[in-house]
Amino acid sequence: MALLANPRAGRGRGARLADPVREALAAAGLRVVVLSGASGAESASLATDAVGSGVDAVVAVGGDGLVHCAVQAVAGTGVPLGIVPAGGGNDLAGFLGLPADPADAVAVIAAGRTRDVDLGRTDRGTWWVGVLNAGFDSQVVARAERMRRPRGPLRYDLAAYLEIANLRHHRMRITLDGVTTEQEVTLVAVGNSTRYGGGMLIAPGADLTDGVFDVVVADAMTRATLVRLKPQVRAGTHVRHPQVHVHRAASVTLDAPDLPAYADGEPIGVLPVTTTCVPAAMRVLVP
Repeated sequence: MALLANPRAGRGRGARLADPVREALAAAGLRVVVLSGASGAESASLATDAVGSGVDAVVAVGGDGLVHCAVQAVAGTGVPLGIVPAGGGNDLAGFLGLPADPADAVAVIAAGRTRDVDLGRTDRGTWWVGVLNAGFDSQVVARAERMRRPRGPLRYDLAAYLEIANLRHHRMRITLDGVTTEQEVTLVAVGNSTRYGGGMLIAPGADLTDGVFDVVVADAMTRATLVRLKPQVRAGTHVRHPQVHVHRAASVTLDAPDLPAYADGEPIGVLPVTTTCVPAAMRVLVP
């Protein structure tokens, strides 16, 4: 199998874990090739080449950013993805119930049990597994990525409160399975999985195996309302608020002027963007 490591994940934790993980996998009787890209694009390219060469699995030692790179390589191939969580958020690993302890994560990989999950794919060819978002939350992610401290989920919490001070609403055209509406929104989050931003349950009802997205639309709201809702997102109870609406759709188009979109915490460009749910597009190694 190919072992993809991110030296910068978790303040260097990914680099520190790469050798112990390789040794543990080798001790379990698996042949391991270590890959380490200097950038996300290089990591994705290395993993894609490894899949093309016939590896039996790709293992990502890092956080959601590295997982996103690995997804680009394994999507649609049937080659399973294993994850050793070593980042700040580890949202996909948390959703899948993967153990945080590296030794236990290696044991899951060595056991070889797999599960097929849906993926999103954009009209720009990017695969994603967790959440695609635009609006207030995409601006939070952009700010969080520029911040060096604090590390982990607290960085997203701080970025959110800083962005609230600059809150802007967006006139957005939203097309769900061919039906278009236009409205002022605070944010739109397209959930294939339930969580983003280090454990925030933005789409608490999302299911990785149902063939559709949960599309969470937050109407234009005041700063005070957003501040009250912010703590509820971590528990997923924000969807009960009258200004928050959840729709289900297999195809989603978002369009608003000059608004960036993110998927799995990675930038995918300025709107408009169309994304489609592709059932059972990726195989993952799970407990």
